Amino acid sequence: MIDLSGLGKFLVLFGIIIIIVGLILILFPKIPFLGKLPGDILIKRDNFTFYFPLATSIILSLILTIILNLLLRK
Repeated sequence: MIDLSGLGKFLVLFGIIIIIVGLILILFPKIPFLGKLPGDILIKRDNFTFYFPLATSIILSLILTIILNLLLRK
């Protein structure tokens, strides 16, 4: 029989993180720095807008990587 307790713990932790992020987005709909960093790509034309938050994505990825590494250390 395969032991899936590690996967279960990870899924519960991931669910808690998603709930926390959702609550933050509900309570603070306008986070001042989010989406307006240098390096975020914004192209506006007459009837077309393209937005790619490159710098914001990198910063959030680094923060989540640090948090998960601290939480999942054995």
